[in-house]
Amino acid sequence: MGRLFGTDGARGVAITELTCEMAMQIGRAAALVLTKETKHRAKIFIGKDTRISSDILEAALCAGICSVGAEAVRLGVVPTPAVAYLVRTHGADAGVMISASHNSVEFNGIKLFAATGYKLPDATETEIEALILDHPEQIVLQSGTDVGAITEYATAREDYISYLAGCVQTDCSGMRVALDCANGSSSATAEELFTRLGAEVHMLSAEPDGTNINKNCGSTHMENLMEYVKTHDCDLGLAFDGDADRCLAVDENGCLVDGDKIIAICAQALQKEGKLKGNTAVVTVMTNLGFFHFAKANAIATKATKVGDRYVLEEMLSGGYNIGGEQSGHIIFLDEATTGDGELSGIKLMEILKKSGGKMSTLASVMETFPQVLYNVTIPAVKKGHWQEDAEIAALIASYTEELGDNGRILVRESGTEPLIRVMVEGKDAAQMEAAAQAITAQVRIFAQA
Repeated sequence: MGRLFGTDGARGVAITELTCEMAMQIGRAAALVLTKETKHRAKIFIGKDTRISSDILEAALCAGICSVGAEAVRLGVVPTPAVAYLVRTHGADAGVMISASHNSVEFNGIKLFAATGYKLPDATETEIEALILDHPEQIVLQSGTDVGAITEYATAREDYISYLAGCVQTDCSGMRVALDCANGSSSATAEELFTRLGAEVHMLSAEPDGTNINKNCGSTHMENLMEYVKTHDCDLGLAFDGDADRCLAVDENGCLVDGDKIIAICAQALQKEGKLKGNTAVVTVMTNLGFFHFAKANAIATKATKVGDRYVLEEMLSGGYNIGGEQSGHIIFLDEATTGDGELSGIKLMEILKKSGGKMSTLASVMETFPQVLYNVTIPAVKKGHWQEDAEIAALIASYTEELGDNGRILVRESGTEPLIRVMVEGKDAAQMEAAAQAITAQVRIFAQA
């Protein structure tokens, strides 16, 4: 990870950590780096979620962009994937999304998109960081008529909704769907989208007030949606996160259908239609072992990447694959989108359910979810990257891996965002899993504290 940008943009407590000054500097540097090849006045689209701090950071970003001579075009409250779509289809040179995704209201973030609609590669983010932190004197401010203007893209939401609606060819009339919008970006788009496709829509947590984004709702808090779907006779429920790039589902019985199962359902549907490119689904090392068993049983190849949607996307692009994602519900349909899109995932799932004529629980049964045990061990910074060299840890992992066999799996990895070693064990035998997890965790703790 870089000095400003993490695995998904710059993020921190709004105003005190992710400051207005930093937002302005990111606006200036990003405008210069992302538009340096343009021969015209550059145009940058800016979207935001519903946090109370998003307006403040938007103002700072716009000021930064315009101060170096680029135009700032405000999209208003839209999902992150709307920015990616509109940038690549409506003549923008770059895009910015102001959001901290599934995080609570005190946080905010800045995500950057190239003109192609893809998130920035590490090298480009590093170039922007260097301009801000190492060579701010190279940022040349404009004056007079050379400064940029701030304008509005009045039909941004409608253009995005229309595009998504065109991605589904099935009349979904008769479907009863509950949508939990996390009081976030999808509050502005989801009801119109699903209604346009013919569904009877029940809205939950779709009244943002600036302070209630992700508050006991959305894809990180599924309890309300689970209960609502079960008690209101809905065919399925869909929950988005704050910026609507993730989607988790609930079946008619109120049971969770996570990202792994959504990918399994959609990959199998693509396979049956002869549209699963490379006959492959791209997932991560944290994907449930049950998914790999499902894939093997259905002759679907898998590619497993490091945790993070950017790594999933890299593998999809390099291999020419068209579906991939994470258990958290960040799913990429590369034929239609350049980034994870929660609403696209939701309408795809609803279409498959409608065409099946069956129940959501039946679709979800395509994959068995193996139980997981997860422990975290705090590790000092000086020991990060060295635990793999410890012979006792390696011996324990090898021993328990052999004991679990094909019906279990052990994954020990460093967190990308916290000073932790994560010990995860999957399997069918609860006692066996717990014994393995505790033994390995204890040995990792000995190493960390030595």
